[in-house]
Amino acid sequence: MMVAVFWLSFLLLLYIYLGYPICIKLLAAARPLPINKSGAYLPKVSILIAAYNEAKDIEATLMNKLALDYPREQLEILVVSDESEDGTDEIVQAVAADAPFPVKLFRQVPRQGKTAGLNMLKQHAEGDILAFSDANSEWDQQALKALVSNFNDPAVGYVTGKMVYVNPEGALIGDGCSAYMKYENWLRAQETLVGSVVGVDGGIDAMRKELHSELNADQLPDFVQPLKVVEQGYRVVYEPGALLKEEALSDGGSEFSMRVRVSLRALWALKDMKRLMNPANDPLFAWQLISHKLLRYAAFAPMVTLAIAALYLAPVKGLYALAAIGYALFLYFAWAGYQKESRGQSLSTVYALPYYFVLLNLASFKAFVAFSKGEKKVVWNPRKG
Repeated sequence: MMVAVFWLSFLLLLYIYLGYPICIKLLAAARPLPINKSGAYLPKVSILIAAYNEAKDIEATLMNKLALDYPREQLEILVVSDESEDGTDEIVQAVAADAPFPVKLFRQVPRQGKTAGLNMLKQHAEGDILAFSDANSEWDQQALKALVSNFNDPAVGYVTGKMVYVNPEGALIGDGCSAYMKYENWLRAQETLVGSVVGVDGGIDAMRKELHSELNADQLPDFVQPLKVVEQGYRVVYEPGALLKEEALSDGGSEFSMRVRVSLRALWALKDMKRLMNPANDPLFAWQLISHKLLRYAAFAPMVTLAIAALYLAPVKGLYALAAIGYALFLYFAWAGYQKESRGQSLSTVYALPYYFVLLNLASFKAFVAFSKGEKKVVWNPRKG
């Protein structure tokens, strides 16, 4: 019995982190679906930003968008302040006074969260394309042109950019985040060649306004909105030329809190959109969604069963003893990474990767527990945990 548990757990983890990427890469190479991009396609764009107490970052973010290389007459920025109390509104108004194109502020009272705020902004947007930025997102100057060039293809309904973490001090979580995002970005590139990606970055996304669906306040727009686009028969694609630089969180506690929050909302999103995991509707995308998202969020389960089985079987055969030792070493490096990070020390990849991997899976476990209790997250705080 335990032998079966060991191998099933091992093979499932192998499939989640290695098997699925290999399969999607082979499929992308066998039958790639090109995108008919055009740099000459320059539609009217509304950049939507939801902010809650973002006085620290909002001016830099707005100045970053004002400096984008895009025709001024084809741009507007809409900001929704979710009952901010720290001067965010005044900063937005001050920037708007000298802006070369419209910057409009809308105040949401009482506080209702990001999703409700974006629903509001969509009603006021004049652009054919809605672009989404976080209140602390710094885009490359050419990012918007790169994003919208994909909409020259009428089959494309949603585009996500490439997020890279910047951390000049080389903090632990920054290193772990960076490796994780490189893996995710590579995977998105392969999924784009197959048809659609199943995960996007809310900090640098764009979609056709006519495809925008009004979501419930407790739904995660970065996840549900692109799934709604796929449901309408359009592609969701990844654009590596649209760069977003975001500062990595420098401590595990903040990163863990953020990952729990995102994972919890993603689980509810998967439940809301479970029809897309029905192979009878679209077998390819159902396979992608189950493999890349559902199984990834549930990976903590085979991690636990593999550990239990390896420990149980260790006295039986040398192979299982080696597996148990290897597993123990992996957890040791993760724990050592946590201890070093707690003391403010910078860590090499040897410590950062195990630590970040375990952190992600612990966050998923905590999110699953909260999900099973019916807990939901509607309002949010700036990305500090």
